Amino acid sequence: MTVAADQPTALIRLGRFLRDNPVIPLILLLFVLIGVLEYMRPGIVNERWIGNTIKFAIPLAMLAACQTITMLTGGIDLSVGVVATVSAFVVSSLTPLLGAPSAVTISLAAAVLVGLVNGFGVGICRVHPLIMTLGTGLIATGCLQVYQRFVIATGSEIPSFLEWLGTGRTFSLPNALFLFLPFAALILWGLARTGFGRLLYAIGANENAAKLSGVRSWQVFLALYTLSALIAGITGLLYVGMIRAPSLSLANPLLLPSVAAAVIGGTSIFGGRGGYSGTIVGALILTVLGTLLTLLQMPEGARRLLFGLIILAVTALYVRFTDQS
Repeated sequence: MTVAADQPTALIRLGRFLRDNPVIPLILLLFVLIGVLEYMRPGIVNERWIGNTIKFAIPLAMLAACQTITMLTGGIDLSVGVVATVSAFVVSSLTPLLGAPSAVTISLAAAVLVGLVNGFGVGICRVHPLIMTLGTGLIATGCLQVYQRFVIATGSEIPSFLEWLGTGRTFSLPNALFLFLPFAALILWGLARTGFGRLLYAIGANENAAKLSGVRSWQVFLALYTLSALIAGITGLLYVGMIRAPSLSLANPLLLPSVAAAVIGGTSIFGGRGGYSGTIVGALILTVLGTLLTLLQMPEGARRLLFGLIILAVTALYVRFTDQS
């Protein structure tokens, strides 16, 4: 056997580099998409376009944070779109009756309740996260439809501070950054520097080994899915301030893109590997991709088809490189 044969191949070295630095190729892909967009319509990439792109990427990135932290444990949260919708609808319907502070408190309490049920089902009853969160999402949707019948005559009102966050701008940048930047910093710090973050990685890598080390996984799952629902509830408040039109399906279209953003960002669906920085770039990539498809004037069916194919291609390439040993 030659010395050369013992050396890692270029493909393996590239795979190790991508595994250790997943954000770099994602940033390159983001700039490629922006370049294609500018080539197709010169001048579209300007200060206002950048602000709008960041604005619409923020709710997606926040919901994708829910997927990132749950996927680190090998789970997923399919209820986040419904939870965000419930939070948005409750706050807009209760504000005329109770005022903004009480409405916000009740809307977030409703979100946390769903998270506690998810955590109880996954952590204590040992229901698979996909089944548990899908079920609670359907139940929450039914409860929301019943609730709507009781408040349909009261009208709706979006709290002014949510409209300021969702639609306002400061120095051409969306005010939503005042919420998102501390939020993103907290998630990044929490995953990298806290015991809770390390527990998420440990359970995702090997839950049995974590249990043998003294980790009470049910407590971690209970806290995890409660946190995920709280994040979804806050996202719903921001999103309704941005759209200013509450509905029974407000944030549901963001569910699958939130999963895609986490996967494209390098978080493994099998748990134990990933991070939030890549998820943020993944959300930006999907937002720019949506603009590109709109510019091409594709019909809805073709847009969904191409959107799915690009997501699969990017994910397959990432897995192909990073799974090299």
